[in-house]
Amino acid sequence: MKFGIVVFPGSNCDRDMQHALEQDLKQEVIMLWHKDKDLSMFSKEDCIVLPGGFSYGDYLRCGALARFSPMMESVIEFANQGGKVLGVCNGFQILCEAGLLPGALLQNDHQKFICKNTYIISENTAASISKDIVNTTLQIPIAHGEGRYYASAEIIQQLEKNNQIIFKYCDKNGNVGVENPNGTTDFIAGICNENRNVFGMMPHPERACSSILGNIDGQKIFRSIINNN
Repeated sequence: MKFGIVVFPGSNCDRDMQHALEQDLKQEVIMLWHKDKDLSMFSKEDCIVLPGGFSYGDYLRCGALARFSPMMESVIEFANQGGKVLGVCNGFQILCEAGLLPGALLQNDHQKFICKNTYIISENTAASISKDIVNTTLQIPIAHGEGRYYASAEIIQQLEKNNQIIFKYCDKNGNVGVENPNGTTDFIAGICNENRNVFGMMPHPERACSSILGNIDGQKIFRSIINNN
C-alpha cells in the first residue's frame, strides 16, 4: 500500500506524517507538491493524506484556499473514484471545505489554541480506519484552534444513521460524554463519507507512532487502514 502526502505552503505536519508512515510503519510514501496534479502512480488501494498545519496561513478560513490547489482537483477525483483519502487536523478542514466531507470545523468553544493528549474511541465496525480498533481507547494528541466540528441536526442524524462517525472524544476509560476539548458536536473527533473511503479526524495519529515518544496508539489507526485495504 502506498501513501501520498500532499504538501501545501504552511503544512507543518507533513514530515511528521512521512516519518510515521515510512519509519514506524514501514510503508511506501510519495510526497506530493500542491501545485502538481499527477496521481497516476496511485490505485484505489492506496491512500492520499492531507496533513496538519496551517495551509496558506489559514487565510480566509482554515483550508479555504488549499481546497482550490491543483493537487486537490486530483484528490477530489481520486476520492470520487473510490480511492482512500485521510485528512488530519488541517487536512480534515480541507476535506470539509472541498465538500468531500459534510459539516465544518469552527473555532474552539473556549477560543484558544489547544495542544494536549486526548483520548478517542470508535464504535464503527464498517470503516477501514476503525474496523480493527473498535471499543479500544486510544491516546492521541490534538493541536488546533479551529477543531470544533459542527453540522446541522439533520446532517448529524445522517452521520449516525449511515455509520459515518469514526471517532469520538472520551476519557481514559473510554467513556464518551465526559471529555470534550473543543466543544465539538456530540463529542465527534472524526467522520467519514458515505462510501467510507474519505476520512477526517482532528487528533494527530502520526504524533503517536514512535516508542521514543512513549505512545504508539496512532499506529493502530494506520494499521487498521492498511490491514483492511
